[in-house]
Formats: sequence, C-alpha cells, structure tokens
Amino acid sequence: MSTNKKVMTTAQYRQDFAIIAGWLGFGSKVLDLGCGDGSLLSYLRDGLEIRGYGVEKDDANWIASLENDVNVIQMDLETGLSGFEDQSFDTVILSQTLQAMRNTEGIVQEMLRVGGEAIVTFPNFGYWRNRMQLIIGRMPVSKSLPHEWYNTPNVHLCTIHDFDALCEKHNITIIERKVITKGQDIQFLPNWFGDLAMYRLRK
Repeated sequence: MSTNKKVMTTAQYRQDFAIIAGWLGFGSKVLDLGCGDGSLLSYLRDGLEIRGYGVEKDDANWIASLENDVNVIQMDLETGLSGFEDQSFDTVILSQTLQAMRNTEGIVQEMLRVGGEAIVTFPNFGYWRNRMQLIIGRMPVSKSLPHEWYNTPNVHLCTIHDFDALCEKHNITIIERKVITKGQDIQFLPNWFGDLAMYRLRK
C-alpha cells in the first residue's frame, strides 16, 4: 500500500474532510494553510483531483507533507500571504488552525484576498463540555482541545457567536456553516452542543 493510500484510508472517515470536499468543485485550485502532514490535501487530491498547495511552518509536518507527495511551502502564516496574488486560488482553507493564530482578523481577510472563497474550521469554545470544565474551575481539555493550559499553541479561542460577529464586522458573507460533534451534524443550539465549527466564506 502506498503512502497516499494510507493517508486516504485514515482521512476518509473524518466527517470534517468530507464536508470540506463537498464545498469544493472538481479540479479546484486549493491553498491549505497550516496543512500539517498533508492529509487533507491528499484526501482532496485523491477524491476530487484538486490542484493543491499547502503552507506549513513546522519542520516535521513539512517533511511529512513532502513524503505524502503534497506540494508544500514552508513559511510562517503570521507573516501574511503577500507572496500570493489576489484571487490566485479558488478556495483557501484554514482547518483547525485559526485558534493558534495571533493575527486572526488579518489571516481571514488575507484568505479572502487570495481565494474566491475561504473555508475556516475551529473548535467551538462554547461547546457545553468546555463550559462545564470552566464552571468547575479548570481550562477545558478535550479531543478538539487536547493541550493543557501551559503547553497549548492556542492563543485565540472563540465560540461560534464570536466568529459570526467577526464576519459581520468585516462584511464577510457566510455562504454555509456546518457544526458537528463526533461526526454528527448539530442543528439545535449549535453554539452549545457543537464541538467543531466549519464555515464557507466569501467577501
């Protein structure tokens, strides 16, 4: 079994990957920011034949992406996307990386400059299990927020309502929003019962 097939087997059961794939057109040109080991791009390439490029800062993840035959650029997202021309991609993706960004507003605006659409996903800090941990006086630790307070890379945790407000502030159109918990679609009180928020955006 090839490396790509291994990535595909692992990724195909992730509901968030499937939702992202459903928001993309066949053969789309995609930029994945903070692409990790390239699993998402491999999944999209194998399923939709997208033309994908990744951006990753971490050395180990950058090497893993290369080993997975993903086109990846090593750079720090905090420096912006000035190396990419306006509307040079159909879609720019930031998957579960928003909470680790210091310049949150800037990166979302840059995504919509570089791409016709943007897809942003993040762990919802308003999820009821997170709230319960705060009530008992502890910082939340969960599958979507696996780090302790002293070693977390997350600097800007937010809720669904917070992100909605950010979009309204910058006149960003929410084309579609999905909220899931353990792979299940959450429609009732998503800011309370939703663990992962997924947004499809356009300027």
